[in-house]
Amino acid sequence: MRRASAEIVREYGPFSGVQSVGGVTYDGQHVWFASGDKLNAFDPASGKTLRSIDVAAHAGTAFDGEHLFQLAEDRIQKIDPKTGGVLATIPAPGRGRDSGLTWAEGTLWVGQHQDRKIHQVDPETGAILRTIESNRFVTGVTWVDGELWHATWEGDESELRRVDPQTGEVIEKLEMPPGMGISGLESDGGDQFFCGGGRSGKVRAVRRPKRASATGSGAKIPVATRK
Repeated sequence: MRRASAEIVREYGPFSGVQSVGGVTYDGQHVWFASGDKLNAFDPASGKTLRSIDVAAHAGTAFDGEHLFQLAEDRIQKIDPKTGGVLATIPAPGRGRDSGLTWAEGTLWVGQHQDRKIHQVDPETGAILRTIESNRFVTGVTWVDGELWHATWEGDESELRRVDPQTGEVIEKLEMPPGMGISGLESDGGDQFFCGGGRSGKVRAVRRPKRASATGSGAKIPVATRK
């Protein structure tokens, strides 16, 4: 297992009126983050807040290329980012114990915080398609280039972990400085992760480790078949 200190590239915030940052996602242009009763979008180049949507936003956030998905207590909401309207809801697998959320290969991936699990979920029904076990609290989850990463936060310790998507075995760790927690996680699809900073009210960009080649670890994302 590889281990390194996380390289923090940039800090965004704290943001006006935001007490805590939860889930984080990226739509290719803007970073979105959950702050309890709003979803907020900012420009990662300037750090400027661009807009917000009034919607329950308690934990993980995801983007499927067209819609936002947001954990709100015991449900996952599908949101039109243009209008802010909630188009549909499905039950969250942890019924309020969920944390991270991301989209990959046509399905949602949901982190369960204290249950230390990551579920692949059918976005139409909420049915659990498969489950990956972790040995730490899961506070964020993302896929990038066939790699599954999740965030942990226990006490003063927090880290980013790349894990085997079949076994859950830890392959790589990026350790955050003491006291700097991660409450949400998303990749920008390239060399950075966006990390929610909890009650700091900040979002942090963390460098993704370089790979030896373009193919890297590159296994395809294992996706269970929807029935």
